[in-house]
Amino acid sequence: MPVAVGACTIKLVIAVAVFLLTFYVISQVFEIKLDSNLGNLFARSALQIAYTKSPRYKCGISKAPQKKNFAFKMASGAANVVGPKICVEENILMSGVKNNVRRGINVALVNGKTGEALHTEYFDMWGRDVTPFIEFLKSIQDGTIVLMGTYDDGATKLTNEARLLIAALGSTAISNLDFRDNWVFCGGKGIKTKSPFKKHIKNNKNTNKYEGWPELVEMKGCIPQKQD
Repeated sequence: MPVAVGACTIKLVIAVAVFLLTFYVISQVFEIKLDSNLGNLFARSALQIAYTKSPRYKCGISKAPQKKNFAFKMASGAANVVGPKICVEENILMSGVKNNVRRGINVALVNGKTGEALHTEYFDMWGRDVTPFIEFLKSIQDGTIVLMGTYDDGATKLTNEARLLIAALGSTAISNLDFRDNWVFCGGKGIKTKSPFKKHIKNNKNTNKYEGWPELVEMKGCIPQKQD
């Protein structure tokens, strides 16, 4: 029995030695090539990351705003689950996380000269009276940037008067806003032209992403600063 154990031990030592010798020879032969390949691989990966990763600026937009412009990004609500979000100059003005959004039309007011947030408010266009919304729209001062986003339903209680007041802010889609449509808009009080900043998607049972609601809409860009 001792002889057998000794023989097994010797065979194990020889096997380990052969393995180590083989590994050493292979590593010596392929070391330079392996290092070179790994170096090239890491270099290519670094270059790919550098070229494919787009820079992000204020509010996460991919284009740096020009001087005398305010960056903004906004999204409507998603069904009746996720609220809208409004960001201006790296400041989240309204969102579900801030707990200041509700069903209806959500509005953020921003100083057109400084980009400073002035006020945020939401108006239920399903179960409440539209009068407070009309009074709010009439109270907005000239030179104020106005950002709006719908959540759940933003149209049922809208009257012609309310739509005309929003149209005066530069909106071209407000007249077509219907039950559970998704809509985001950025305009201004005293604007002389129609605003290019709007997105609207209709509530259509054949195309809706969510049951009873269309997909959310997002919009981003740069708002020109008000000039004297």
